[in-house]
Amino acid sequence: MEEKPASYERVVYKNTSEYHYMKICLVCENRSKTLSPEQFKQLIISGVKDLYGEVGAAFPFDLLTFDQSALSAILRVYNRGLVKLWSALTLIGEYEDEPCAFRVTQVSPFLLALSGNSRELELY
Repeated sequence: MEEKPASYERVVYKNTSEYHYMKICLVCENRSKTLSPEQFKQLIISGVKDLYGEVGAAFPFDLLTFDQSALSAILRVYNRGLVKLWSALTLIGEYEDEPCAFRVTQVSPFLLALSGNSRELELY
């Protein structure tokens, strides 16, 4: 009986998720700054419009969660708008004439992946 040579097949799965999820926080010089969820989303929308204009900013994103005390949120955005949203967040530098910056802490096509962060894991 003749042995056949071993064959290997490389399988690559493309992400079929149509969304990406971003965990972000707003860091301001004035630590006592408070924003409502509406003001937080409007700040992001204005940043996207400033960078890409009215037509370029015409992609939807959702504010899924918002922590008012930490000024952090989880956003859901279509894959085609991820780079635009991320670049706009990077370039936002002030809110109400006060220096601030958005920090993108986690990005994933899976919402469950944002539930934990191995960099903040504390082992006992």
